[in-house]
Amino acid sequence: MKIRDILAKGEPTLSFEVFPPKTEDKYDSVEKAASEIAKLKPSFMSVTYGAGGGTSQYTVEIASTIQEQYGVTPLAHLTCVSSTREKVHQVLGQLKEKRIENILALRGDIPADGKVEKDYRYASELIHEIKQNGDFCIGAACYPEGHVESVNKTADIQHLKEKVEAGCDFVTTQMFFDNNILYNYLYRVREKGITVPVIAGIMPVTNVAQIKRICNMSGTYLPSRFKAIVDRFGDNPAAMKQAGIAYATEQIIDLIANGVNGIHIYSMNKPDVAARIKDSLSEIL
Repeated sequence: MKIRDILAKGEPTLSFEVFPPKTEDKYDSVEKAASEIAKLKPSFMSVTYGAGGGTSQYTVEIASTIQEQYGVTPLAHLTCVSSTREKVHQVLGQLKEKRIENILALRGDIPADGKVEKDYRYASELIHEIKQNGDFCIGAACYPEGHVESVNKTADIQHLKEKVEAGCDFVTTQMFFDNNILYNYLYRVREKGITVPVIAGIMPVTNVAQIKRICNMSGTYLPSRFKAIVDRFGDNPAAMKQAGIAYATEQIIDLIANGVNGIHIYSMNKPDVAARIKDSLSEIL
């Protein structure tokens, strides 16, 4: 099923993200985690794609497994910054063969060694390429606080508009911890004529190491209420996990109450975290 059709129903949706293993010896454990999350029957599940396409085969395999064995709609990530046009078409062929209809088209992070391919520079170019080569439903990423490489937020929204004009059907936000940031962002993108569904990306922070990675990678704003939780419970792993899940759940309830129906959880391959959030929303979704 195409995700645009799921979103078009106008009902609250809950989806989860999983990421493939970097090495083959980890595949079984990751597949098990993905399977446990799939058993929760989310609206869909996204499967990430490693830098340089190193895990692309695993992406297709896991996406196929959750679709064929559990009946869950998969969303396969596809990045282009380190991929040749030949590689992209190879992956598109694999997705067609497995009857996977949904792709999240991303530029991808620049590798640490700075080595990139020259066939694509931006996600909008990848979206256009996918649109010309199959009947896929295409998603893209958006950044309520602005992409770290954008000169300003106005330019960032213009880049989003280019993705939509290239053919993307919906967008998913980078994680955020203050819902007002998303509400302000939605006002700005709608004002620019961007009308595709915006799915809110939520990260349940269950340990302090996650916070450090988040801040180093994206400079995400951490509200004082969230900082207080980290200060109070950061040294107690069990308490931090419970508090992080509770904070994410409160965010989700507020978002749905304010008309943001699409919720995507960056669940970090943790079925227990996914299950606890879903259980907490059992009367809401």
